[in-house]
Amino acid sequence: MKSSASANTIKYNTKKGNYFQRLFNDIKVNPGLYLMSIPTFILIIVFCYFPMYGIILAFKYYDSSLGILNSPNVGFENFQRFFSSYYFSQYIGNTLIISLVSLAVGFPLPIILALMLNSIRNGRFKKIFQMTSYIPNFISTVVIVAMVISFLNPASGIVNTFLRWFGKDPVNFMTEPSYFVAIFVISGVWQSMGWGTIIYTSALSGVDTQLYDAAKIDGANKLQVVLHIDLPTILPTVVVCLILAVGGIMSVGFEKVYLMQNPLNIEASQVISTYTYQVGLIDADYGFGTAVGLFNSIINFILLVIVNITARKATGHSIW
Repeated sequence: MKSSASANTIKYNTKKGNYFQRLFNDIKVNPGLYLMSIPTFILIIVFCYFPMYGIILAFKYYDSSLGILNSPNVGFENFQRFFSSYYFSQYIGNTLIISLVSLAVGFPLPIILALMLNSIRNGRFKKIFQMTSYIPNFISTVVIVAMVISFLNPASGIVNTFLRWFGKDPVNFMTEPSYFVAIFVISGVWQSMGWGTIIYTSALSGVDTQLYDAAKIDGANKLQVVLHIDLPTILPTVVVCLILAVGGIMSVGFEKVYLMQNPLNIEASQVISTYTYQVGLIDADYGFGTAVGLFNSIINFILLVIVNITARKATGHSIW
């Protein structure tokens, strides 16, 4: 009995210190790798954790002469001011519409393309397609927006040139609020589709070729192979990407929206991120701007947790 109790105690202590022991042993085996990771940790701490100190601005009326800590406390007044704003529902709605449409269109397309490429046996064509679809990912957002504005120019843009060929009047797409979401989503899908395709293609490369041979012998068609072999293989990757996408659903890319924004389409293009920039930096209302940004981050975090829990229960896969 004494021996058994002692063994259980040793086993418990081993489990309790298992993680730290493995980490310590791994550092001894690979000191160079951990040494190279030190600059990364420093950058994360400096640029991701230290700035969190500024969150307290959301609960203060900031006065630069007094500093952050000595500025007057206002409690939740900045949040109440945002919630009672006349444009609150409009900015939330614009953010959600752009994000949800981008997710609905942009998320499944890379999966479909990856599955199509996986079924192609012509290696040369596959490489050419992957290269051409991935190139836009290296183009900066500034250049992408400049290209979009050039293509949609009512006087010389290629789109309006085609419209004239068919006897249609030119349209100034960039000044029409009704076209903003479509332009934003289509250009975004074109830019990011290749990167997503590569992620799923890499996941598909791990499929055992013997499964395809067995499916062929059993007489399975291509659709059955996709449903019963390819999709289950990439399911963990799909779930993780979906969780991350939904977790950032309130964080519409500020840079692209701001570059595409103009006074004529602002009713459809003003989102939370651009509003935060306007009130926080341009209007120098730092406390209010911080409150708006903090609200946005909290909503994203809540969505991330909910989707992660739901995905874990539904599929058995999650981030944590």
